[in-house]
Amino acid sequence: MRNVTDLLAANLHEVFGNRDAATRRAAVERLYTEDVVFTDPEGATTGRDALADKAAALLADAPADFDFTEDGRRYAGPHTGALAWAFGPPGRPAVRGIDVITVRDGRIAALTTMFTA
Repeated sequence: MRNVTDLLAANLHEVFGNRDAATRRAAVERLYTEDVVFTDPEGATTGRDALADKAAALLADAPADFDFTEDGRRYAGPHTGALAWAFGPPGRPAVRGIDVITVRDGRIAALTTMFTA
């Protein structure tokens, strides 16, 4: 079982920042509950497949030099956590945001992504 801070990092780097479809899918199976709810400005989706599709689409549409980086400290409580991130070419983020997770039984059960204004 991973702790909240480990899950925050794994969500960012092993799933949304991972361009390899096979290892990304393995991470999705390992990190999220079957009924994970992912909410972003486009709406909410439910399930591992929907979350995996969102990550794949995001990376497919992004230029090859775009990467996710942590943009501050990880904040964690017993079952929730938050992590600010930046996405773009090294040193020149095109977008910044924050992920908030809720953990159940050692896996991410809910993920909310917000963008900074």
